[in-house]
Amino acid sequence: MNLNRFVKAIVLISVITFLACNKFPYRNTNRDYIKQTKVLAQLIKLNPNFQKSDYLPNAEKWVGTTNFDLRKPNFVVIHHTAQNSCEQTLRTFTMVKTKVSAHYVICKDGTIHHMLNDYMRAWHGGISKWGNNSDLNSSSIGIELDNNGYEQFDSAQIKSLLLLLSYLKDTYGIPQANFIGHADIAPKRKVDPNINFPWPLLAVNGFGTWFNPDTTYKLPMTIDVPYALAVVGYDIKDTTAALMAFKRHFRQDSTPFITDADKSVLAQMLLNKFKK
Repeated sequence: MNLNRFVKAIVLISVITFLACNKFPYRNTNRDYIKQTKVLAQLIKLNPNFQKSDYLPNAEKWVGTTNFDLRKPNFVVIHHTAQNSCEQTLRTFTMVKTKVSAHYVICKDGTIHHMLNDYMRAWHGGISKWGNNSDLNSSSIGIELDNNGYEQFDSAQIKSLLLLLSYLKDTYGIPQANFIGHADIAPKRKVDPNINFPWPLLAVNGFGTWFNPDTTYKLPMTIDVPYALAVVGYDIKDTTAALMAFKRHFRQDSTPFITDADKSVLAQMLLNKFKK
């Protein structure tokens, strides 16, 4: 091989390597996303008449209402990824076999990945319950924060989260109390976001509630702790798990027993609930 051919070969290999290394890794999964949305769009376009069955006494002619819109989210559920990088989470959420997703992923540097249309149902909550709502996936937006579960949350990440929460609250009219954590809706299975998460900062900005201990507030003698937790929203099938979830969120504490300070916070939460 002469020098000219050798140089050309090196250049060609370099170009191929450059293109291979710089190819967007989610091009194919983005195409899959578009295909799936098109399938769902076709279902939405079908009028109710196609659902007729032999055993329902449907009218002969279909009359469609003119008053409707898309279902809107009414909760925001905050998670930590429990993974080692934002890129790892993006890969996890683009693999069909994982069966898990979220609407938003926020990286440590504050970059926001909007992975799913807000009106779509993400698979982020799993088997969950909050109050009488036993299908949080159908009524919530899931936000994942890049955090392995033990770290402090980066200031840039929290700044982006606050901006996103403000947008979601204004856009969908989400009530302040409906900004909750994954552990709140799945206390037996989850602990996220971890006790380092700045719930007090969120509450000051209008996202979720927060009460400081004040022992002038006491639970009534007729209300025990499990009942109070249930009224607040927790699933109390496992009372210890519910108590731990409450303490991680509203006391930023992971001890498995309840104190008078904890009870005073719970009493204030009940009072706030009954005011509405």
